[in-house]
Amino acid sequence: MTDTVTLKPDALHSRVVAILTKAGFHAAQAAAIARVIVAGERDACKSHGIYRIEGVLRTVKAGKVRPDVVPKLAQSEASAIVKVDAKGGFSNAAFELGVPVLAERARHFGIAALAINDCTHFAALWPEVEALTDQGLAGFAMCPSYATVAPAGGTAPLLGTNPFAFGWPRIDNPPYVFDFATSVAARGEIELHRRAGKSLPEGWAIDAAGQPTTDPQAALAGAMLPFGGHKGSAIGTMIELLAGIMIGDFTSREALDYLGSTAFAPRHGELVVAFSPEAFASGRPGDPFARAEVLFEAIAGQGARLPSQRRFTARARAEKDGIPLTAAEVQQLDRLLELGLDAVS
Repeated sequence: MTDTVTLKPDALHSRVVAILTKAGFHAAQAAAIARVIVAGERDACKSHGIYRIEGVLRTVKAGKVRPDVVPKLAQSEASAIVKVDAKGGFSNAAFELGVPVLAERARHFGIAALAINDCTHFAALWPEVEALTDQGLAGFAMCPSYATVAPAGGTAPLLGTNPFAFGWPRIDNPPYVFDFATSVAARGEIELHRRAGKSLPEGWAIDAAGQPTTDPQAALAGAMLPFGGHKGSAIGTMIELLAGIMIGDFTSREALDYLGSTAFAPRHGELVVAFSPEAFASGRPGDPFARAEVLFEAIAGQGARLPSQRRFTARARAEKDGIPLTAAEVQQLDRLLELGLDAVS
């Protein structure tokens, strides 16, 4: 076997679906999860690609998520609030069920929100906001995680990595999208440093005694730090309030109490809010999309890079040439398909 194997996105999607199906996933669950895993690899976001499959299977094997359920959409035709019950399954299929209704309500009301309850989440949030920009809508998405981040000035885990993503649609360009954890780095990045035997940058984490550390193993046993000190800590707390407490779902501390370990994908809720730029700009001079392009051009004109540009470049390359995987990664996919849940402890 050569050092690198290249697969088309559809071929990799089929492999991931086969792995999940053998592990007992409902077809809708398997397909939705595979889409976000393949999207991570396609966009060169390795920390959210096939690396995540083991954690997905581990969570199933431990009985912390239900792989065979079908999410349910709550019927509330007159409301701008759309609710989906994931029924203890992964969030991906629940989001795919809710997003068409969310988009329709956002176009009708100008703004609408999707609350997903009782779900397990393991992926990036940019797939959610890009699903909105594909519909010509702006939007943001957020969710708690499990308690792995110390609040600014604190010494122990309390907040989650609590990601936040935003997207704005563009006519002839990829959308303006950002997606980041409110911790200095995503937990997956620390795990990748641990696997590679690499030290962490200063300021990423503290150990179990609350002291700064660059040792990934000590960081995983201690706590990550919020980005920007008190600013990231405040945003992370906002996400606990809006996407946890407000929608009647777990906070990050409650999620960790439920799971008992960070070895599993986190259980909580998710909040997605969609906006119609045309509705908000109605009656005011100028086209909101054209005005946004003036802003983006001004940013690029200073030599600055718009967020997600590297992702979109990687995406275009992968869609043309395929997704490169190492021989070890292909062997791991083969192993997961052969062994199913027996491949994980």
